[in-house]
Amino acid sequence: MNKILILFAHPRFEKSRTNRALLTNLDRINGVTLNDLYEQYPDFNIDTDREKELLSAHQVIIWHHPFYMYSAPALLKQWIDLVLEHGWAHGKNGDHLKNKIIFNVITSGGTREVYAANAYNRFTIGEFLVPFEQTATLCKMTYLPPFAVQGTHLLTAEALKFHVTMYHTLLEMLTKGEFDIEALKRVEFLNDWLQKERGAPKP
Repeated sequence: MNKILILFAHPRFEKSRTNRALLTNLDRINGVTLNDLYEQYPDFNIDTDREKELLSAHQVIIWHHPFYMYSAPALLKQWIDLVLEHGWAHGKNGDHLKNKIIFNVITSGGTREVYAANAYNRFTIGEFLVPFEQTATLCKMTYLPPFAVQGTHLLTAEALKFHVTMYHTLLEMLTKGEFDIEALKRVEFLNDWLQKERGAPKP
């Protein structure tokens, strides 16, 4: 069984209907550890030894965060800068994360359609996430496309429930190893792979 570490970073979690829903009942999924960075480090004083121990104990890592100004909240960036040290995560003798799976789970107010070359935001979500992909590559990790819940302000209760179900299904499949890693790499979003695998219609 794969153990999953969710590195959750949201400075205004109490105001996020979507993220509160996504994280509900995660403790019922065997093998999933939720690490709430803003709860754990309100002063931004990250315990790098603790974080490295958590990383070492899990096979799948998730950067779960709102899509703030085309990136992630500040604490997650600080986590990356401090925890993924040269000589441990990359560089000489930096093989501690080698071959671990990692990807982003994001929520955005903008819909999928506004993230394209000729659309409002000019670039795709994948293009905006390139720094995360390159970080993973530097650390010899296997980077996957994101799981994204977009247009959050427009979601009906039914649509939100659908995304929650899909996210929890993804976590369960990853823990059980029920996936083809090459197939996951070929999609734009992990949501697309789940739709195909499960055949579930969008709400």
